[in-house]
Amino acid sequence: MSSLPPIAITLGDPCGIGPEIIARAFLNDALSPKDRPVTQACFVAGDAQAMQKAVNLVDPKALQLKLQVIQKPAQAQNLPAGVIPVLQVAALASQLPYGAVHAEAGRFAGQCVVWAAQAALRKEIAAMVTAPLHKEALSAAGSPFNQFPGHTELLQFEAAQFSGVRLADMPVRMMLANGELRVVLVSIHVSLRQALDAVTYDNVLESLRITHQSLSMLLGRAPKIGVSGLNPHAGEAGLFGREEIEIIQPAMAQAKSEGILALGPHAPDTVFMRARQKQGADSEFDVVLAMYHDQGLIPVKYMGLEQGVNVTLGLPLVRTSPDHGTAFDIAGQGCADASSMVAAIRMARQLIP
Repeated sequence: MSSLPPIAITLGDPCGIGPEIIARAFLNDALSPKDRPVTQACFVAGDAQAMQKAVNLVDPKALQLKLQVIQKPAQAQNLPAGVIPVLQVAALASQLPYGAVHAEAGRFAGQCVVWAAQAALRKEIAAMVTAPLHKEALSAAGSPFNQFPGHTELLQFEAAQFSGVRLADMPVRMMLANGELRVVLVSIHVSLRQALDAVTYDNVLESLRITHQSLSMLLGRAPKIGVSGLNPHAGEAGLFGREEIEIIQPAMAQAKSEGILALGPHAPDTVFMRARQKQGADSEFDVVLAMYHDQGLIPVKYMGLEQGVNVTLGLPLVRTSPDHGTAFDIAGQGCADASSMVAAIRMARQLIP
């Protein structure tokens, strides 16, 4: 079996389902041996004791899984299915209960992400897959983590610091994808009023450029980008708003002059259906550029979180994540579905240059 480059899976918030879905992903490979397991060459960047707690949930009799503490990422390569390599990159001061917000959990989750980001930027790992963290816990952890609304902003900061550039010169975008739909967002975790203000010529054009570059790598060709309007009916020729005429269309014109296949702007209430991948039929678009968070994520999440993957575009590293949160309501019950985690690992492999 040839060696694959190592992928770090950050533990996420230990009070949520992150550790459990990691353990279950490894368990799935142990129960269904393959020539190349999904989790091959993956390791957990986190805490061995917290990971063992999750293993006890999904394999209480210790029949299929065992932990192996490693000292460097390369040691995760070519281990047999059923072995979960753990690199101790942060420690929990105490055992925390499932299903509750704790500043300690937020600090720990943030430290795991920072370690993995820096390792990816140094090319010590090929990609990072992040288990869910809890934004309230991250904020409660205090400085420096309380300045970041989530993974995306934290990773952007680390990449800018490493590259020696201003944050504004490290633009990133969020893409949510499942088997039927891909959506990229112009703005991410801001209020709706701020999101409307973020629909500018520069932001739309930058979003188109990042989407084109990233999806070209994934697809091996230039993607067809369906651009959503901001207003109902994409403004109806200015009757319901002029953002499409004065902002979005000029940005698209510039993108087209650069060879980007930007199509639209289309009515927001139909563009996602037109981009949906249907069995036995081609869709009109490979990806939709949505103008703000909920406009784009409601349709993709409505189709199901089970296979959804969150991808951060524009970074000098590969990062994917399951398309769901910490699920405090079911944490510790041993019933969390690992499908989105498995999909995130698969996507990370596809994106590795």
